[in-house]
Amino acid sequence: MADGDGLGEAASAAASPPAPAPGLSPSLGWRERLRAGLAGTGASLWFVAGLGLLYALRVPLRLCENLAAVTVFLNSLTPKFYVALTGTSSLISGLIFIFEWWYFHKHGTSFIEQVSVSHLRPLMGGTESSISEPGSPSRNRESETSRQNLSECKVWRNPLNLFRGAEYRRYTWVTGKEPLTYYDMNLSAQDHQTFFTCDTDFLRPSDTVMQKAWRERNPPARIKAAYQALELNNDCATAYVLLAEEEATTIVDAERLFKQALKAGETIYRRSQQCQHQSPQHEAQLRRDTNVLVYIKRRLAMCARKLGRIREAVKIMRDLMKEFPPLTMLNIHENLLESLLELQAYADVQAVLAKYDDISLPKSAAICYTAALLKTRTVSDKFSPETASRRGLSTAEINAVEAIHRAVEFNPHVPKYLLEMKSLILPPEHILKRGDSEAIAYAFFHLQHWKRIEGALNLLQCTWEGTFRMIPYPLEKGHLFYPYPSCTETADRELLPTFHHVSVYPKKELPFFINFTAGLCSSTAMIALLTHQFPEIMGVFANAERTTVWSPGEAQSSMRCQKRLSSFHGVRTEKE
Repeated sequence: MADGDGLGEAASAAASPPAPAPGLSPSLGWRERLRAGLAGTGASLWFVAGLGLLYALRVPLRLCENLAAVTVFLNSLTPKFYVALTGTSSLISGLIFIFEWWYFHKHGTSFIEQVSVSHLRPLMGGTESSISEPGSPSRNRESETSRQNLSECKVWRNPLNLFRGAEYRRYTWVTGKEPLTYYDMNLSAQDHQTFFTCDTDFLRPSDTVMQKAWRERNPPARIKAAYQALELNNDCATAYVLLAEEEATTIVDAERLFKQALKAGETIYRRSQQCQHQSPQHEAQLRRDTNVLVYIKRRLAMCARKLGRIREAVKIMRDLMKEFPPLTMLNIHENLLESLLELQAYADVQAVLAKYDDISLPKSAAICYTAALLKTRTVSDKFSPETASRRGLSTAEINAVEAIHRAVEFNPHVPKYLLEMKSLILPPEHILKRGDSEAIAYAFFHLQHWKRIEGALNLLQCTWEGTFRMIPYPLEKGHLFYPYPSCTETADRELLPTFHHVSVYPKKELPFFINFTAGLCSSTAMIALLTHQFPEIMGVFANAERTTVWSPGEAQSSMRCQKRLSSFHGVRTEKE
């Protein structure tokens, strides 16, 4: 995967179906296929047998005479009956429609379809439950897909999150809007308590004060507690971290405080290394001090990137990834990718992608769209839709289009931000992968890299909308990735501010029975209205619809039925 073609091979490998597990037969035996075929045709055979029996008993049951009697009865009905009938049908279908709509919005599926698949389909010869055994490959793939779907709905720390004091708060001063939600800041408080505290904080008074500071909701209270910790210990690294994040109003001030935190953090880290084997408490303290040191160096690299010292930022990030390889959960490689793209070091970007764009690792928009950008870069300057439609796509153009399709399938919200069809906001401190929050975080930093490459956005605009015509119903199926999670909208609304219009594309499609009940309700209501307003015309229309051509025997039966009904009415009149 070191070259460009390796990414295409990875995408095709992800798209191909998985091989059958060892010890399992790739296909069913002839007995299972025969049993499945007989079960599938059982309903049809019963239906044909019923029709044959009904035809054989048509004479003993006097079906023709009964049908003629029903016809005479229908002819004797008044328009008021049809008004009542259509009105009742419209009311019932309307109630069904309202219930279906409510059930769909609450549970995301149709009640009628769910009952049909769960209860009626097995009675009518459904075969999926009988074929898919608990240990079959299809059942294993379904359970693996559900596990991946649930794990992908968790919220991740944004690797490119901004500084609260120098960026988020300045935005609030200028616009009067809060760019961060309480839910997002609460998640950050939990992260700080996890990374910067441990069970041995009571041994150092300054750490005890900082443990309370991370739990404070009010920013001035947190800043005040940080100063109290510095009064107790001038080398409290976490106190400098808090002041750099929340009190510093410029990136220069934040960098100055982080350098002080780095000096204190390295001292504490070396001291913890010497005592790590003394007890489990010292090992926990070393883990905490390691997290603090990595966090400080990473934020220093981000300060250097924002101040234009990009090569210095790249060096810090590379050293971090070499010195602390287990901390891949921090996604430092995404910071590195963005800095390398700013340097236009595309060969180095490809090398990083070759290491981290692996099927076994969790994907991200930064990985998928950066891979698509590198593929697009080779063909975008000469790409023209008219020329491509006339001569066809070349191999390099096909690879670029497939890479864009792969990226759009992973996160469908990104293209609208890259094409500036939707306005950007400040990215949150946490993101939901494949959600709108991740799309905002990616486009906020990478839009300039797409604009720098001539024709890249043009190729994206010509390509991305066709992706969903190739993917059948993205909410339930996945072509290159597991199905698109249905939990993104709820989480994004918690992460993103209220003034932002959350993107929920791809939208859910309405089930068939909701459309059917809506049409049934509308049509019956229209028929009831027309019958009430124009009873004579609708009566003539109904009689015309019931007029049929009778055979001689059926005509005689109809005449006899009419005579019986007339004689019955005559006898009833004489008795009265």
